[in-house]
Amino acid sequence: MIYILAIESSCDDTSAAVLRDGVLLSNVTASQAVHEQYGGVVPELASRAHEQNIVPVVDQALKRAGVEKEQLSAIAFTRGPGLMGSLLVGVNFAKGLALSLGIPLIDVNHLQGHVLAHFIREEGEPYSPPPFPFLCLLVSGGNSQIIRVNAYNDMQILGQTIDDAAGEAIDKCSKVMGLGYPGGPIIDRLARQGNPDAYQFAKPNIPGYDYSFSGLKTSFLYSLRDWLKDDPDFIEHHKEDLAASLEKTIVDILMKKLRMAVKETGITHVAVAGGVSANNGLRNAFHDYARRYGWTVYIPKFSYTTDNAAMIGIAGHFKYQDHEYCDINSPAFARMQ
Repeated sequence: MIYILAIESSCDDTSAAVLRDGVLLSNVTASQAVHEQYGGVVPELASRAHEQNIVPVVDQALKRAGVEKEQLSAIAFTRGPGLMGSLLVGVNFAKGLALSLGIPLIDVNHLQGHVLAHFIREEGEPYSPPPFPFLCLLVSGGNSQIIRVNAYNDMQILGQTIDDAAGEAIDKCSKVMGLGYPGGPIIDRLARQGNPDAYQFAKPNIPGYDYSFSGLKTSFLYSLRDWLKDDPDFIEHHKEDLAASLEKTIVDILMKKLRMAVKETGITHVAVAGGVSANNGLRNAFHDYARRYGWTVYIPKFSYTTDNAAMIGIAGHFKYQDHEYCDINSPAFARMQ
């Protein structure tokens, strides 16, 4: 049997998972509430929290899986991209443990891990991953990409944001409204109670499959400023409609480019991944496009939308089968290489 321990520490979640022959046995994540008061992730605080969390999280993952560390076949870890201080905690822990056990290391690209979350298998659960090739819309706080996935190790970025990511735009608009951080869940909750056609915001005209969300963010800010001049309590009186209109605009921007990619590639198996894939409006849009255009869509479980070690583990499982190991001296990387 192949036992893989996976470690994810790219941002503010410390996560560890154990897989046996590609089947998930445990997935433990420690989140960091300390960042809420600052309206965003503070890198120094994140790395310190990872140092406190990494040992108990790994210990719990092994115990819940019923696996001793001596049984491990390999250790998979997120090498990047992400916050360098956060990455270093997971990378160095993985290296030290692998060295002490005399087992191979497997480095995983964090973004590819999100895409491969669709291949996570759980005992007793239905398993229907997308067939290759498929298209994947990867949307998170730091990335908005349309990816053609030809194989687990062959992914082609067709388009990506040229400035802000979708999740980043949502967080910043939430902050402007004084709603708190992280903004995604807050906007999602409010949007369910609002009118998505109440307000219109700017949509970019970017060629090809690339995205841009900075113009939308600016349009939202200036519109709020004008409305607040007439009614200082405008946000409080209209926050549901503002959230619903913002969400609809972002979803429309994302889906327009994705539909273009489907039409031009002819690939109708379409997946979504990343933190924003937990958004109710985006999930509804996927189901709607499936009905209207004959797509077969793949939407991950909520627990696999945010950063988690299970997705790193399944990527590591595929690489282990092909003996794609990592050198002990391989450094972490903060940005895409």
